[in-house]
Amino acid sequence: MTFCEEVRKECEDVWEESFHHPFIAALAEGTLPEEVFKHYVLQDSYYLKHFAKVHAMAAVQATDLLTVQRFAQHADGTCGAEISLHEGFFGLLGVTEEDIENFEPAPTAYAYTSHLYRTALEGDLAATLSALLPCYWLYYEIGERLKDAKPNHPIYDKWIATYSSEWFEQATREQIDRLNKLTENLTDRRCDELKAHFVKSTHYELQFWEMAWAKQNWSLESKEVHA
Repeated sequence: MTFCEEVRKECEDVWEESFHHPFIAALAEGTLPEEVFKHYVLQDSYYLKHFAKVHAMAAVQATDLLTVQRFAQHADGTCGAEISLHEGFFGLLGVTEEDIENFEPAPTAYAYTSHLYRTALEGDLAATLSALLPCYWLYYEIGERLKDAKPNHPIYDKWIATYSSEWFEQATREQIDRLNKLTENLTDRRCDELKAHFVKSTHYELQFWEMAWAKQNWSLESKEVHA
């Protein structure tokens, strides 16, 4: 198996938890409370801003001009498109200037982005991409699973269409292929180090759904919301 096939298999249980998380199930059914999705979108916009910056760091780590160009394009294109999508959601969800001014990243969003930065600062391109890839890959697989779902909701329909789109599939497959090439001929020990970054990001992806579902903040009180 390739490196990506191996680490994807090792994370199967966690990915299945994401696929069946109440947030995803309710979104697919069109029953997800908009206040829950609003919390998710605000947190995800924060995440994507830093996701783009880590791509820029990966471009600096690259050793050939084509890879530099591609990571710069991913930062500008992929992240820019998703941020634009979220800005569209802001209007539909009634996000106000006050909401934006008073925004504070939830613990999970803060921890996940910190993990990406730490990996990029302490590692090389293979390490950085190992931490970034689960976000692409998991959203792509969720989009594939939900592409025939019919929430009949303007926001959730658009969310599913975005992550089941051809352009997002191409971006994901490109990054999978790139990581497989970067890990060719590496020692088992080095591959295990890279897998650890991938696994951590996979767990953070699962926690991100839970963060949104519970409308997590820095308060000690839980704010669980059930659709």
